[in-house]
Order: sequence, then C-alpha cells, then structure tokens
Amino acid sequence: MSKFRTLVMYFVLVCVTLVLLFGVGRVENRLDKAVAEHNLRFTGQIKNAPPLVTFTTVALGSFRGLVADLLWLRAGSLQEKGSYFEMVQLARWITDLQPTFSGATAYLAWNMAYNISVTCSSFEDRWRWVNEGIKLIRDQAIEYNPEDPVLYKELAWIFQHKLGNIMDDANLYYKNRLALLVTNVVGFNPDWEGMAAAPDSEREFLKAYPEDHRIWKAAKAAGYENYAMLYAAFKSTEPAALPQPFVNRIADDEELVKKLKNYFHAEYLREKLKLDSKLIVEINKEYGEMDWRVPESQAIYWATMGIKRTPGHKDLSCDRVITQSLFEAFRSGRILMVDETSFETITLVPNLKLVDAVFDRYKEVQEIYEKDNQYSTFRSARINFIKEAISTLWNYGSFSKAAEYYKKLQTEEPNLHKLPLEAFVMQQWAEEVRDASVKKASEIVSGLIWRSLYYLIYNDQDAAVANERMARYVYNKYQKEMGGDARTTLPPYNEMKKSMVETLSKTLNPVLAEILKQRVLEDQAAAPAVGPQKSDQ
Repeated sequence: MSKFRTLVMYFVLVCVTLVLLFGVGRVENRLDKAVAEHNLRFTGQIKNAPPLVTFTTVALGSFRGLVADLLWLRAGSLQEKGSYFEMVQLARWITDLQPTFSGATAYLAWNMAYNISVTCSSFEDRWRWVNEGIKLIRDQAIEYNPEDPVLYKELAWIFQHKLGNIMDDANLYYKNRLALLVTNVVGFNPDWEGMAAAPDSEREFLKAYPEDHRIWKAAKAAGYENYAMLYAAFKSTEPAALPQPFVNRIADDEELVKKLKNYFHAEYLREKLKLDSKLIVEINKEYGEMDWRVPESQAIYWATMGIKRTPGHKDLSCDRVITQSLFEAFRSGRILMVDETSFETITLVPNLKLVDAVFDRYKEVQEIYEKDNQYSTFRSARINFIKEAISTLWNYGSFSKAAEYYKKLQTEEPNLHKLPLEAFVMQQWAEEVRDASVKKASEIVSGLIWRSLYYLIYNDQDAAVANERMARYVYNKYQKEMGGDARTTLPPYNEMKKSMVETLSKTLNPVLAEILKQRVLEDQAAAPAVGPQKSDQ
C-alpha cells in the first residue's frame, strides 16, 4: 500500500471517529437531560436494601434495564390476558430492579389499585388489589426514595380518592376493612401520646427493659421465652393485645402494663402500616383529634410525610391532598359503627373538631401558592367549605360556632348574605333537596334520622334533637314541593323513623339495642302531644 493511500485511510478513519464522537456527545447530552428530568440518578447504596436489590444494583449494572424491560413486557401481556396474580410479584421485581425510578412504581401501584381492581366482581378481590398497590409504594418504594414527593402524593391519593371517595362500588367495603385493620393494630382506644413516648425500636425497648427486668421472668413463666415470642403472641389476636397469662403476672403494676401495651401497639403500627405514632400526635395537635380509622387521616399522614421529607418542605400536590382530605374528614371523619361481618355499611359523622383547622389550612396554602390572586382556587374552595361548615355545625347543635362561620362568610362575600343565620341554613338544605329524586330525599331524611338515633344512644341530646329537627324540615320541604304525586311522595315520617329504629336495632349488640329502645321511649314520652302529622308543617 502506497504512503499516500495510507495517509488517506488514516484521515478518513480520523474523520469517522470525530463524527462518531460528536454523535456520542450529542446523545450523551440528551440522556443527561432525560436523567435529570426524570430523577433517574443513582447516588449510592440504598440503605436497608434486601439482598435482591443489592445484587441487582451492584452485580447486574446496566443490564438491570434490559431485565426490567422484559418484566414490563411480561406484565403488559399478563394484563391483556387478564392473568393478574403474577403481576404482584412482577411489580415488586420491577421496583427492585429500578429502585429509584419512582414514576414506574407509582404507575404500577395505580394500575393495581384502579385498573386491575375494578375487573374483579368480588369486593374481597378488589380490596386485595387496592391493598397491594398501597403496599408497593408504602412498604417498598418509599424505603428506596424517602425524599420523592411523587410517591407520597400517589400513596395519599389512593387513600383519599380510592378508599375515601364513593366512585368505586366497593368503597364501603374498603372503609370497613381499613377501619378494622387499624383497630386490630392499635386497639379500640389508642393512647397516641403514650405510644409516641414509648421506645422507638426493639433495640431501644430491650435497653429500657434489660434481661433482669421482672417482665422477662413473667414472660417465661407464661410460656414466652424471649421478646420474639412475646411480640408474636401480641400480634396473634384481633385486636392485638398482650397475652393474658403474661399480664396477670404483672397486673400489680398498672403503669408498667400500660407502657408495655403502648410500646407493642406502636411497634406493630410501624411494622404493619408504616405509621409513626409521633407524627400522628403531631398531626392531631396541629389539626385536631382525628379518627385514624378513616382513609382521609391516612391520606393526610402520607401527604404530610411528603412535605416533611421533600427538599424545601413544599409540594403543591401534597398540600392539595392535605387540604381536601381535611375537608372530607370534617364532613365525615368520625366512625360510629363498622360492619364487622359483611362490610356493607359504615356509620360516619362529621368531625367538628377539625373545622378551624380546615379554614386555616385553606388560608395557609393560598398564601403559599396563590397569594394576591383574586381568582384563587383555594379561596373558592374555602368559601364552599364555610357554607357547608355553617350547615353542618348548625345541624349538630354547634350554634355559636355556626354563627362565627356565618360572620366569616359575610366577610368573604360582603353584601351577599343578609338572611338571618337559621334562614340561611334552611336555604342551604332547601337547595340540597330541591331537585332531589324520591330516592335521594329518602336517603337524606333516613340518614338524618339514623344520626339522631345514634346520638340518642350516646346520650348526646342536643345533637340528637338537631338531627331530628333537620330530618323533619327536609321531609316537610320535599313533601310540600315534590310529594303531591303518588309516584314521588315519601312514606309518613313516623313510619320512616320506626323503620330506621328497627333496622338499627338489628345491627347493634343487645346492650346498645336496649339502650336505643329505652331512649326512644323516653324521647317519645318527653315530646309534646301533637295532632295528625301534616306534610307542610
């Protein structure tokens, strides 16, 4: 080969190399932008990672992506065929292979909780899929991505929307199962303050109660040789409780028994639901005592965690979830009764303690995200909340608080609300039933009667009278405007109430059923004598 041809060949090879290097550089820049945009950087070994994750992130290296792609294709194929059971394991493997790709995990969890669950006719099967979606984020992905607000928002949204809303036919089943699950973990009357003060872990517990402490002698005498056996016995009952043979041996020290119960409940709460009782106490202090059996409380918890762990401690999506969930918790954030057998009904009432927290929260987030915006969505939502709060507070006998919020409404919308407070409340109810079908009107009246009866059982006479009063008002208003036709008229009010008493009595235990019977008789005896009932009274 001549010297000239050799030089030409080298020149061509150099040119090709430069072109390739230029192309690689362009591709690398685009990849770097995509990595930054989707937060795909892996910045070190994941703490507390299981062996599979350690293996895949270190040994497989770049090949993790290829394996994950194959699993994604397999998952899509299974879903198209309706073969869902393998998808739970596939979702976990995909999360393990791509531990910092939170968007993928969020999608997989959403897919299980929403798309797959609704293909099941059995409510039990639906709950299983929704719960698997929750656990994928809560128990796995958040451990890998503790500072990613996307995961917290998606987890909170499943609680708020899927479990808390009424869009899914199985929503009552979900609410009952969640309520029972929380009760089985922390008991019927959890001592949140005591649980928050308990040791944070098994290690701290064993430091506080060393080998020579009397509890271990009592545990061994009751047949529990070590911590693991005692803790397993605690979790084996529903609700979870310390085994009675053990408690009997330390019963002389009530304070010790209480501390042990609080610790084991707190530890089980961390293990089973990943909830920290310290944060629960913090949330209760900030917003008001919450019922942690309802989905909205769980949504608030995880959205709060998202804000706490996100750099800058600010995230619009999480703040919206907190605000909306607080509103819903005010509306129906307290459980009076769950259906422990068929999970078909649940009795929810407003949590009036949250009213100020909801109002303050709307103002706070508006100040953060929409300050000086006259068309602020948070302000519009706050005004809607105030109107509903006025009616709810009035209905449940909190007349002075209702008056306070009516003044707030008049301040927010000057010159628009000149009716007396009671007239305003009645107007709100009239709008509620104005276009209601006979079924809807019956549901409203029955619901108010149901609440009135429950307040009778718990000896809250003011609230019982308030709900009875509103039930009669709605009944009479509907009958006057819509009840003239035989197809749209409601049954006589007294018959509706009698039916509700009989229905409720069947769902109560014998003691509460007898209390209801006596209270209804006392209520009837105390009522003034009236003539025949008229629908327009």
